[in-house]
Amino acid sequence: MKKIKSLLIAIAFVIGATSFVNAQSEMAHVDTQALMESMPEMKAAQNQLEKLQKTYDTEIKAMAKEFETKVQQYGNEEGSKTQEENEKRILEVQGMEKNISAYRQQAMEDLRKKELDVYQPILDKARAAIQKVARDQGINYVMDATAGSGLLLADGKDLLVDVKKELGI
Repeated sequence: MKKIKSLLIAIAFVIGATSFVNAQSEMAHVDTQALMESMPEMKAAQNQLEKLQKTYDTEIKAMAKEFETKVQQYGNEEGSKTQEENEKRILEVQGMEKNISAYRQQAMEDLRKKELDVYQPILDKARAAIQKVARDQGINYVMDATAGSGLLLADGKDLLVDVKKELGI
């Protein structure tokens, strides 16, 4: 009876140790950000976003210049206009200022939306390649090793090179 108990305990330890080793080999990590930055689609996406950003910047600068010109003009003509005209001009300038601010906020929101639209297909392609490589190598769990993602220790297999190879980069 004692031998059977000892044998069962020994078997449990062996199975536990084997399971632990297998569990460790089923995990890997990949720096998704580094992967995406190395993809050719990313450069095109960044160029597209920079172009849109420059367009918005140019329009905002033109609006600001027109605003400054009006403020200067109205300031110079203030003494020669009636109180009523000056009040209308103040309201006009305030309206221009609100419009510039609203346009700036809308531009930032549009850029954020465009960024999501442009980067999502790239992220989807990267994730698909990560999943394929992980499945091909028998890996069940892949953690994102991007800086700040919460992964503190990355001693497991790094899939970055294999995923880049899968993507042809």
